[in-house]
Amino acid sequence: MNISLARRVWVTFSAYVIGIYASFLNRFEIIGGEHIPSTGGVLLASNHISGYETVFLPWAVIKHHPLQMVWAPAKEELFRHPFWSRIFRSWGAFPVKRGRDVRAGKTLNEMLRTEKVMLFPEGTRHRDGELGAGNRGVGKLIYEVRPQVIPTALSGLNHWKFPGFGQKARVVFGPSLDFSDLFALEDCKETHLLIVERVMQAIARQLASH
Repeated sequence: MNISLARRVWVTFSAYVIGIYASFLNRFEIIGGEHIPSTGGVLLASNHISGYETVFLPWAVIKHHPLQMVWAPAKEELFRHPFWSRIFRSWGAFPVKRGRDVRAGKTLNEMLRTEKVMLFPEGTRHRDGELGAGNRGVGKLIYEVRPQVIPTALSGLNHWKFPGFGQKARVVFGPSLDFSDLFALEDCKETHLLIVERVMQAIARQLASH
């Protein structure tokens, strides 16, 4: 996508401001950033435990890849206030309606061919930190677009208070997943489920490894 330098600078500046709070005033640790590809379509598939993720994950990525964008589908309710809508959109978020949103789905497919996109396969937040099941739609998306998929594991953020200082949390980025055996299978519900199960298993491994 053709994103202006001014916007990239704004996003990088914003990420570093957020990073001061996350990683300097608090102790948000970033592990495995070297696994994030610098180019190509990348799906950052993460567990979902806190609202902080939508700003802390971009900080973790941009710290390793300055001036790049991290796109994110977000619930449309966040875009109702004109001011916050402009801020969120400027950072790379785009609204998704509840239920099946065909337009947002097409946008997501297009972005994943060339851009970095963060997505929560569980589809809902688990404040207790437990990993839920992945949504079949994510498996279908991966099968159709075939981006590089980076399993992303977050822990600790569900216990944070705002404002707060010295709070601990971490994100762990794993190596890109190989789906070549599953891509050889028929395009069907069973294959999509196998793909998203592999994603969730990889996230679970990252959670258990640190």
